[in-house]
Amino acid sequence: MNVGERVRDAITGAKPADRSARGIAAVVSRMITSAQLSPGDRLPTVRWLAGELKVSPTTVSEAWQGLTDAGVITTRGRLGSFVERLGTPMAPRRYRSVTEGSGNFALDLSTGTPDPDLLPDLSAALTRVSRGGALTTSYLDDPVLPSLHEVLIDTWPFAPEAVTVVDGAMDALDRLATGLLRRGDRVAVENPTFPPLLDLLEQLGMDVIGVDVDAEGMVPASLAIALELGPVALFTQPRAHNPLGVSASPTRVATLAALLSPVAVTIIEDDHAGDIATAPLASFGVHLPNRTIHIRSFSKSHGPDLRLAAVGGAGEPISRLARRRILGAGWSSRLLQAVLADLLVSDATRIEIATARDAYAARRAEMCAALTQRSVRFTGTDGINLWIDVADERSAQLSLASRGVGTAPGKPFVVGSSTTDHLRLTVGLVRDHVQELAEYVASAALDRADQRGTSHR
Repeated sequence: MNVGERVRDAITGAKPADRSARGIAAVVSRMITSAQLSPGDRLPTVRWLAGELKVSPTTVSEAWQGLTDAGVITTRGRLGSFVERLGTPMAPRRYRSVTEGSGNFALDLSTGTPDPDLLPDLSAALTRVSRGGALTTSYLDDPVLPSLHEVLIDTWPFAPEAVTVVDGAMDALDRLATGLLRRGDRVAVENPTFPPLLDLLEQLGMDVIGVDVDAEGMVPASLAIALELGPVALFTQPRAHNPLGVSASPTRVATLAALLSPVAVTIIEDDHAGDIATAPLASFGVHLPNRTIHIRSFSKSHGPDLRLAAVGGAGEPISRLARRRILGAGWSSRLLQAVLADLLVSDATRIEIATARDAYAARRAEMCAALTQRSVRFTGTDGINLWIDVADERSAQLSLASRGVGTAPGKPFVVGSSTTDHLRLTVGLVRDHVQELAEYVASAALDRADQRGTSHR
């Protein structure tokens, strides 16, 4: 049996049957992972496979494109498409398209970063920690400083089986995904979601399923459909969602947890905004503690340069992460952990964080009011980002760029294709000139390439 016939039979025999572009790509990806296909194997032509599966050639072409984007296969023109070697590096294309041009604007709202002036003062904590002497005398010390471990356990949203500390939220997502998932696995994510997460999952060869989100979190009907496809993991942002700016309600999380309860899905929560979010945290760990891994980042609240995030919840995946780290970095700097522990118990720092939270909320509210006055549609009530509806995101970006305002395009945040256009604006960085900026945004939101007399696409 030749390669084409093996691919055809694997797709037609898959359970559940799925002849969509995503389903075809997932089957081929699993065949590569399980060595049913080898590096250098020539895949069947688009037209032949489409005829065998009785689907549109466009469907197979989209599947091949998805596998190419994930670095699983390579196309060599008329010679055809071939299986690549596993581990071929792939550039973070979504993240690059969001950050392209960052730093070249008078007002750069593309970054998704906190206002440096609203971060707490580290000087007092650094002084106190420096007086304590050496924090590490052995490579065999526990990876989490005892003082920080105590604070984390006391403030965790549910009783975790294990807790560790890594170098930021993306480090946590990377290590968890690498340890939990295998190429070809199906995973569910909120749609839209954070582009680096999509880059990571695509590079790992995952079959990504998008779940719709409304003002209270993931839509139950959309999650139910996703669960029918058999994902092994669900990635979610419980509050101050990036880019949507929504926070899940406790009632919605309880409803979703009931849907998740009978299926074997690991839930990975990324609480990236932490203490600058205005909404209380509604965690799946309250309902499914043995299946939930909660990530708490301190970058936006206490400082990106701390490079720290705590990971706690289901014990086995976290223990596996910690064991694997022994062969690499080993642990995150205990000096920085000591600084963070000091900040978390400092009354002065708590006041600074509360002040920052109120400032971000006020900035967001002022910008939202100004945009509402101009009939601009947007999403969300929490966090530092705003998701804005526009007629044409490329034209809107160019329009705002011409006025010195940098923004992030919407499409890199979206799973699959999108029929609508958006921009993400980091409104947490907007300190003044709100009415003027709102006028620019309103004008840009209506701008279209065909109205300019030329195409920007």
